[in-house]
Amino acid sequence: MTITKETLTAEYISLEAYLDYDDGTEGCGYELEEGILVEMAPERAINSTIAMFLAIHFSRLGVLGHCLAIGHEIQVPAKRVSARRPDLVVHSEASAAAILQDRILRLHQPAPRLVVEVVSSSDTDKRSRERDYVTKRQNYAKRGIAEYWIVDPIAAVVWVLTLTDQSYQERSFVADECIVSFEFPNLQLTAQQVLNAGL
Repeated sequence: MTITKETLTAEYISLEAYLDYDDGTEGCGYELEEGILVEMAPERAINSTIAMFLAIHFSRLGVLGHCLAIGHEIQVPAKRVSARRPDLVVHSEASAAAILQDRILRLHQPAPRLVVEVVSSSDTDKRSRERDYVTKRQNYAKRGIAEYWIVDPIAAVVWVLTLTDQSYQERSFVADECIVSFEFPNLQLTAQQVLNAGL
């Protein structure tokens, strides 16, 4: 059964209802936060271009195609059920195998190696900014994701957060600084290359 706005009657919805949700539009999409549908802010064109640029670059570093995904969803620990859809996921072999058997990477399944969020409207949409910088940071750390990148084209910064003792240690990269990644030590990209999607 397809779930629509008209058929949603509960204040909180289940993970399965979220996965079946369809509002009948081609909108920006939703994430599930503490059992509540949260509409995502409209993305700028550069956001998807950055995600694709990074996917191609990780592929050149030897990451196999089935381990790179745009649009994969990840269930994250929360008081109520929550699911995130990062702009880019770099899977481990185990997490890639798990999600290809389902529509979402569930809590009991292996964590991906890296997730990337490209911040939308960080200067005008404070809720969206808070979600990427604070809430998702907590979600991904609790989920055990080794590395989380926040790419903020408006602030012109790339944050690399590395999981240490169940919390992230962060480092920012700007302009022509080379990004340092513990998951990908052979990475040779500057912040500016990422922010401009290689243009």
